[in-house]
Amino acid sequence: MKAVNLAEKLVQVDAHWHPHIVAGYNGNDVMVVRVEGAFTWHSHPETDDFFLVLKGEIDIELRDRSVTVREGELYVVPAGVEHRPVARSEAHLLLIEPAGTPNTGDPATAVRKVVI
Repeated sequence: MKAVNLAEKLVQVDAHWHPHIVAGYNGNDVMVVRVEGAFTWHSHPETDDFFLVLKGEIDIELRDRSVTVREGELYVVPAGVEHRPVARSEAHLLLIEPAGTPNTGDPATAVRKVVI
């Protein structure tokens, strides 16, 4: 394993809301993703949802409030909590989740994650 340059990996990502796997860690996928606009409301019944903002900022909308996460900050949505990430302008994120976790919480609607 060599060092992973996240900026170089993000250049390879050409679609919003399509996470790309850049490494594995103890059975987890470490991913980068470009985001813009609103994602779908969803939850992950058995796993937390980890967001680290590398560039820009996002709002994590919860049913009772919204949390703004700025560049250099992270936020963890607890397992089972319905949420919707929203980026008012393009942002870059690092995500960590158990391998195979669907990004929408539902395998039928999830995007296929590719390794880069």
